[in-house]
Amino acid sequence: MERFIKNCKISSFADDTRISRKISQMSDTDLLQEDLNRIIRCSEDNNMKLHEDKFELLCYRTPATRKLSEVLPLMGDITSYQTPNGTCLEGSALVKDLGVTMSEELSWTPHINTMVETASQVASWVLGVFKGRSKLLMLQLYKSLIRCRVEYCSPLWSPTKTTDIQLIETVQRQFTRRIHVLGDMNYWDRLKELKLKSLQRRRERYSKIHIWKLLHGVCPNDIKMEFKEHPRLGFKVLLPTLNRQSSNAAKTCYDNSFAVRAGRLWNTLPKDVNTKKTLESFKAALEVFLETIPDMPPLQDTQHQTPIL
Repeated sequence: MERFIKNCKISSFADDTRISRKISQMSDTDLLQEDLNRIIRCSEDNNMKLHEDKFELLCYRTPATRKLSEVLPLMGDITSYQTPNGTCLEGSALVKDLGVTMSEELSWTPHINTMVETASQVASWVLGVFKGRSKLLMLQLYKSLIRCRVEYCSPLWSPTKTTDIQLIETVQRQFTRRIHVLGDMNYWDRLKELKLKSLQRRRERYSKIHIWKLLHGVCPNDIKMEFKEHPRLGFKVLLPTLNRQSSNAAKTCYDNSFAVRAGRLWNTLPKDVNTKKTLESFKAALEVFLETIPDMPPLQDTQHQTPIL
């Protein structure tokens, strides 16, 4: 399909394919429509029928674009496309892409809400099916069935909003309360007793590991993250620049982006950690370093200094 695409970016994983283009003027809409038609013709020429009823359209809009769409009648043409067979593609507010809910407002809150709801439902099922509340059984069930649901692809969507961080942490906090003889402990003591890290700490760890992989070419550096080696500090991430006159919405997107959020986390690592040559040695050194930093993510009652159960 890549050979037929002329005007857009194309990316695929297994049988999922997406094309994208920045829409700055009406002619960009026509170019995107042309590539959509090319993909469908390419499929037909190769005796493959696409499920056009499963096509989805997501338009990432800036606040300025959203305001224009309210007053300009032609803005609807930018967010509406059509297949050769007449199937109309209207823009959706949310689209699930490889298990991650993408929002037209560039917010991860909808994905986090859905993810936490699913994990909570599984936790309720586990507590209803299994009568035992021993530490060994509960930890095995939690790690294999529940925690994975709030960590999938976390380097991408890892939140910075306190309310989102609190909501995700609630999954682990509420489940560990049900473990035998640990229910009366506060959350921090339960984590120490169970030898668990907070979910926020684990997400930060995954982000640092992913940057190590980018640095050493273990996975594609498709975001073009740049590094610089300092004699005293080791490898540091060069954060992308942002125009000082950018809007508050742009600054929020900038701070929430992986390149900036994870880059800042990486830059806190000392030289004896960020210069490790193998993934195993890096993980080991990272574990030692993280033990020196208090693991206390923000929870709902921390401002009142009351025990968190």
